[in-house]
Amino acid sequence: MDLVLNTFGTALTKDNDCFMVAHKDGKQRVPPSDIRCIYISRGAQISSDAVLLAIKNEIEVLFMDNSGEPLGRIWSNRYGSISTIRKGQLEFSQSKKAIKWITEVVASKIENQQALLWMFAASQPETNAVIEKTALRLDNFRKKVKDLQGDTVSDIAPQLRGWEGIVSKIYFEQMNTFLPERYRFAERSQHPAMDVVNAMLNYGYGMLYGKIEGSLIRAGIDPYIGILHRDEHRRPVLVYDVIEKYRIWVDYVVWMIMRQNIIGEEHYSVKNDGSYWLEGLGRRIIIQSLNDYLSEVISIAGVERSRNTHIDLFTQNLAQKFKNT
Repeated sequence: MDLVLNTFGTALTKDNDCFMVAHKDGKQRVPPSDIRCIYISRGAQISSDAVLLAIKNEIEVLFMDNSGEPLGRIWSNRYGSISTIRKGQLEFSQSKKAIKWITEVVASKIENQQALLWMFAASQPETNAVIEKTALRLDNFRKKVKDLQGDTVSDIAPQLRGWEGIVSKIYFEQMNTFLPERYRFAERSQHPAMDVVNAMLNYGYGMLYGKIEGSLIRAGIDPYIGILHRDEHRRPVLVYDVIEKYRIWVDYVVWMIMRQNIIGEEHYSVKNDGSYWLEGLGRRIIIQSLNDYLSEVISIAGVERSRNTHIDLFTQNLAQKFKNT
């Protein structure tokens, strides 16, 4: 499981060979074998002994901001890369192989978006005609993406980013119709979110960024050497490439939460600039829901694993591609 400390005053310490979580409602003892990752939000505390216990057991410790994105991490020195992978990663990023890889990732993202639209349409048959038209539009862009040609990614990057933007607009406009009317939003807004749905999406994507970055590090890959996203100072740009394949998982979880009509004013706050931020109750819902979803076992290409493990398998396969470049 993931251990998430997002309540002000919560403290994580060491008790013999176990973690001890202390909060306002009492204490809980958790063995390291039960923990995959520890998330620390502002206002929570972790002792140096707890950090060393995490390192000893190869448990990542992530420090998160209010939007769910990791600000920093601590990991075991047993993680790391061999130079063959890093050298291969640099060569791969400048080769035609990178074009094939990134276009497949983006095409997969569009296919996932089409599938999610059809899944929600099944509960609203009256939308089928509109969904079919939207799905065809998305499929047209998917085919264009697959057909892109060039010598390096920089040759296709402007066109690919442009199509991605159009696809995103089409997708979210249609997804908006599957929300209860009081939650529908004008447009996709990032940092800051201008409505509660986008606040939930941003927090969920932030959590996913952290999981993917950790998976890349464990696979021996440098997350700061990107393919499509490049050269952003102090940004793990490869994470932004890989996450495109998995954003749909956050979308699904957020939409299922919102369709239950359980999110109210106690779950978020609205700042003077009109931006929306999740409060403790809201963060707890998205954290628990997304972690449960990522822990579910599903079959991909005939392999049955949890969604978390499928991410690890993808990054391990990517490391092998770099190594064999």
